[in-house]
Amino acid sequence: MRSTIVSAPQPSIEWPTLAIMLGTYAVFCLGTTAAYALSPALAIAMTAIAIAQYSSLQHEVLHGHPFRTQWLNEALVFPALSLTIPYGRFRDTHLAHHFDPNLTDPYDDPESNFLDPEVWARLPNWRKRLFVANNSLLGRMLIGPLLGNALWLRNEAHLVLNGAGAARRDWLLHLGGLIILALWLYFAQMPVWAYLLAAYLGHSLLKIRTFLEHRAHERSRARTVIIEDRGPLSLLFLNNNFHAVHHCHPQAPWYLLPSLYAKQRAQFQKRNDDYVYRSYLQIFRLYFLRVKDPVPHPLMPYGPEAQDQRQVKQTQGVSA
Repeated sequence: MRSTIVSAPQPSIEWPTLAIMLGTYAVFCLGTTAAYALSPALAIAMTAIAIAQYSSLQHEVLHGHPFRTQWLNEALVFPALSLTIPYGRFRDTHLAHHFDPNLTDPYDDPESNFLDPEVWARLPNWRKRLFVANNSLLGRMLIGPLLGNALWLRNEAHLVLNGAGAARRDWLLHLGGLIILALWLYFAQMPVWAYLLAAYLGHSLLKIRTFLEHRAHERSRARTVIIEDRGPLSLLFLNNNFHAVHHCHPQAPWYLLPSLYAKQRAQFQKRNDDYVYRSYLQIFRLYFLRVKDPVPHPLMPYGPEAQDQRQVKQTQGVSA
């Protein structure tokens, strides 16, 4: 499914993205300095929003925006505002995630929230309860940043300690971004504890976006959601709520996604088998306190006949 809008030549500078980038840095700088003297709570909220927006901008950058020169794009998001996710690792894992036939696979999709049913069966009850709680929207926002980062950092440590050269390089570069952030905070008014809280809240906001982006479905094209929202969260996530459109046109800049969807609305909804929500408000109403998906992947082969395939994936990927 392709659109003539995306095939048209793109400008050498995408000014809407650059404007959002400048605005995000401005909010971040204000939140960590003058705003903190006025109201610590306001400053923490502003900084959290800036961190979440910054992650959305990193997503735009890894897809080739706002300039045609990629090293210049990546220089724009070098500071490590989100603390725990090196840009290079985000780039590589997210681009791997874009291989749609692997979407939601616990081993082959780096962004899957499902577990292998056999792994799930071996977990102690307290861990099962934790993962189940994480599958409501409230749980994803409250404990999701802690659980997600714990699993992410464990897997990254495994890669770094076992000689993965690309991972080591990206973490070294991330250290440089952390030094820039540390120097800024040294001279800024916001204390470290407040910044850590803001970073946690920023990750919590991002969990709203990723909560139901993908579902288990036999057809890969029907695994990706569309949320017809044009409100503040849509802007915060740079229209990534039109996620099925983004997966069809990963090189399209964020500001074209709504028009791409509007021009082919019926086709997109048919393509993703009506995995559609009207707004984030609808999602909050449905799933704030209710678990949406099971933790073990409901379509993954289970039992002795799948053992050989599972062992191959465990040696190639990172165990859940």
